[in-house]
Amino acid sequence: MEQNRPGAEEKFDDEDYPAYTMGRAAEMLEVTQPFLRSLEEAGLIAPQRSGGGHRRYSRRQLRRATRARELVDQGTPVTAACRIISLEDQLAEYTDRPESGAQG
Repeated sequence: MEQNRPGAEEKFDDEDYPAYTMGRAAEMLEVTQPFLRSLEEAGLIAPQRSGGGHRRYSRRQLRRATRARELVDQGTPVTAACRIISLEDQLAEYTDRPESGAQG
């Protein structure tokens, strides 16, 4: 067994490990496979590809897809939902950063 390969425990904890096939991801999220492809086309998620070319999704990507589904279910177009999520991510990144020059 190679020492450099990540172990099962590391893969379970890795939010970005592409563990889910498209079919399984769609089933878990209760969406269609074309919906997942539309999120990819809009640039919201970029699944990795297996050696055979099949899409593989991470937990982080599935959470983003879940948020997109919530917005679409409320009547937001897919492209607008993807833009909203990107802006939410940017805002979270900005507000989670410690202020420069802050004294403590």
